[in-house]
Amino acid sequence: MMKPLQNYWLSIILVLVLITLWEISASIYDKTYILPTPSAILEKMIELNDVLLFVHLPATLQVIVIGLLISIVFGVSLAVWMNQSTLAEKTFFPIVIASQTIPIIALAPIFALWFGYSIWSKVVVTILITFFPITVSTFDGLRSTSKDVTELLKTMGATKKQIFLKVQVPSTLPYFFSGLKIAVTLSVIGAAIGEWLGANAGLGYFSRRMMTQFDGAGVFAPIVWLSILGIGLFLLVKALEKITLKWRKHS
Repeated sequence: MMKPLQNYWLSIILVLVLITLWEISASIYDKTYILPTPSAILEKMIELNDVLLFVHLPATLQVIVIGLLISIVFGVSLAVWMNQSTLAEKTFFPIVIASQTIPIIALAPIFALWFGYSIWSKVVVTILITFFPITVSTFDGLRSTSKDVTELLKTMGATKKQIFLKVQVPSTLPYFFSGLKIAVTLSVIGAAIGEWLGANAGLGYFSRRMMTQFDGAGVFAPIVWLSILGIGLFLLVKALEKITLKWRKHS
């Protein structure tokens, strides 16, 4: 048995048990437009394979990638700025915290009004959801830098740039990747919310369209793909973290 399967065999068994219970319960209930069976969802996924994989999945992935890249650039930049400037920290940190108290789903229709059904209304929703974990985790990482090491390098004549690159960046990377792993899973939710409320393509849009047709299996099929997409992105970030932070194993 492969090592990953050995590590997660309890989770796999639990999922299989839950799917079996779902299959039995849905068969007894027998109202597919409300609760389709997992086997019916799988059949629908195979039936809609082309349109889901080659039309709507790329549209959702595009929203996620653009939203995440913008969140990373602005989130990391703001975290670095707040770490270097007390004025910036006092100004922006409360706003970053307050932004998470606003229900994003309530703002999404406003973005649809501002940007129409273009990709940007969905990208803005994704940014608002993913910006917070990246910014806060990076900021915490920068704050966790060892003061003793920093002072030692200063006495040795190191410049601010050298201290930033050789001390702060390595110590912040684990925090950054922790925030990024949360952000990639949230990005799927953000993209789906945006597509639900206004879009011409995407897995969230397709799920809403199937709901208007009372096609229960059609509603679940894109949701399953959204879940697979989220898991795939999480594993991608985890692999990137493993490659980037190889030095941690030897430290």
